[in-house]
Amino acid sequence: MSSFVIRPAVRTENITYAVRDIVVIANEVAKSGKEMLYLNIGDPNLFDWEPPKHLIEATYEAMKKNYNGYSPSSGIKQATDAIAAEAEKKGIKNVQDIFVTTGASEAIDICLTALVNDGENILTPTPGYPLYTAIQSKLQTMENPYYLDESNGWQPDIEDIKSKINSKTRAIILINPNNPTGSNASPETLKKIIDIALEHNLVIFADEIYDKLLMDGKKHISIASLNSEVPVITFGGLSKNYMVPGFRIGWGIISGNRQILSNYMEAVNKILRARLCANHPAQYGIAPSLLGDQSHLQVAMKKLTKRRDLTVEMMNSIEGISCVAPEGAFYAFPRLHSVSDDAHFAAELIKETGVVVVHGSGFGQRPGTRHMRLVFLPPENILEKAYKAISGFYSKYVEKFEKAQVK
Repeated sequence: MSSFVIRPAVRTENITYAVRDIVVIANEVAKSGKEMLYLNIGDPNLFDWEPPKHLIEATYEAMKKNYNGYSPSSGIKQATDAIAAEAEKKGIKNVQDIFVTTGASEAIDICLTALVNDGENILTPTPGYPLYTAIQSKLQTMENPYYLDESNGWQPDIEDIKSKINSKTRAIILINPNNPTGSNASPETLKKIIDIALEHNLVIFADEIYDKLLMDGKKHISIASLNSEVPVITFGGLSKNYMVPGFRIGWGIISGNRQILSNYMEAVNKILRARLCANHPAQYGIAPSLLGDQSHLQVAMKKLTKRRDLTVEMMNSIEGISCVAPEGAFYAFPRLHSVSDDAHFAAELIKETGVVVVHGSGFGQRPGTRHMRLVFLPPENILEKAYKAISGFYSKYVEKFEKAQVK
């Protein structure tokens, strides 16, 4: 037998994805027969959530009509027209291009790949969705995190953003509503980010995948709607708002000054053509979803608000934990004041209680702080059981691991 070993590419060394990586530990614990309570992944379909029936029917009809071959690279016209109508509804003007992708994740990957060279950087929200750092590791770009301000409802820290810009900075990412904190950026914050982008010739990547999931009567403002000249790529999709993450249907909307965007758009389209197309029959669900009955959202927000309220109340009742109330999406990001290693805490929590959360360091966080991300999609009885387990475990953990270190 040869001793030859295949060496993986260096670009893969720093790729991590905490949301899925934590499942490796959970799977081992599950083998012991322990009851598992999963609060780690934003998949509504694992719980009591269903997509609108007209979305499913439209996709099924497309398959029956044998729309099962390739579609145009940017998506079928019916879908891109519906997305254009959605952009207009969001107030986005000066739209230059629209394309459908295999989930918003592929749109993000394509747009970053088409923009950034080795040694350049993109301002990335911290905490933020780990896909962005994974893609940047793959592209071998320089890390350039900017912080969200926990003391200000997790709004982007504008002064920190300004301090991080250098000659190699190409773009700024805005996740709004934010994953993992559930924050909703204010109009004032959005305008300041636009001013920064215009001053430094930056592209804005606006991840708005949760834009219809806002609580307490809050409204979502699409950053591209506030300025028609600034170059913005707005990412959306069916996964979260329409409860079909497994359909893998997303899109990008490119807006802004055409002269500035022209060469970049061609680069994006080169990649779109090279990877052929997104799921063809599932694209027929886009127009019915965006243009059809939206009543499922009212039901969803009523349920999510109750579960959010339970989450915030129970987390803030635990000594040593504080939780900023999320305004959107279905995540909370409680702070662990008495913990020095949140990855160790999450692992021990799974082993001891079967409650699966994701450590805050998997999303990035301000140095010196520790957090965990909770998904509050499950029914109240499951959440209450999980939170009681966390409450009982937390003080034991601090006593065993944190106070022991001090001694």
